[in-house]
Amino acid sequence: MSDFQRKLIEHRRSIDRLDTILIYTLGERFKHTENIGKLKAEANLQVSDHGREQFQIERLRKLAIDANLDSEFAERLLKFIISEVIENHKKWQTG
Repeated sequence: MSDFQRKLIEHRRSIDRLDTILIYTLGERFKHTENIGKLKAEANLQVSDHGREQFQIERLRKLAIDANLDSEFAERLLKFIISEVIENHKKWQTG
C-alpha cells in the first residue's frame, strides 16, 4: 500500500468517526428540543423563540470562526436545524 493510500484511508476513517459523532450528537440534541417542545406546548408558549435563535446564531458564528469553519456555513446549518426543531414543536402544539 502506498503512502498516499494509507493517508487517504486514515482521513476517511477520521471522517467516518466524526460523522458518527455528528449523528449521535444531533440525536441527543433533538431529544432535548423534543422535551422543550413538550414543555412549551404544556405552557402554551410559542414554538419559536427569536431572541434565543439569534443569540445561538451569533454564538455559533463565533465558535465557527474559532474552529476555522466558515461561519456562514455554520449559520446556514444552525438555521436548518432550528427549522426542523420548530416543525417538531408544531407537532406538539397541535398534537
